[in-house]
Amino acid sequence: MKLTWLKVVAAALFEVGWVIGLKHAETALEWSGTAIAIVVSFYLMIDASRDLPVGTVYAVFVGLGTAGTVIAEIILFDEPFKIAKAALIILLLAGVVGLKLVSGKTPAAKEEGK
Repeated sequence: MKLTWLKVVAAALFEVGWVIGLKHAETALEWSGTAIAIVVSFYLMIDASRDLPVGTVYAVFVGLGTAGTVIAEIILFDEPFKIAKAALIILLLAGVVGLKLVSGKTPAAKEEGK
């Protein structure tokens, strides 16, 4: 199960890459990297959805991706840092962690006694 959550986190990291790529890519190589990041991101998210609730996977994927994109824009592209923005990212991440904590075992895992 931990490997599945790792796939969700990796998918979110690739999401940060492709979202930044969509905004900042200029060369064919950068656009190729963006396209690869899109494919990898969605593949990992879909694969994780086989073992975890789809709604939870999607919420965690989008939440981590959003927070990561905002943080990357601040660090890499001199986006202004605002306390309100940081507070909302923390709130968003708290919701993501909360979803992970309350998402129960899948029916197959319950039957196997995991």
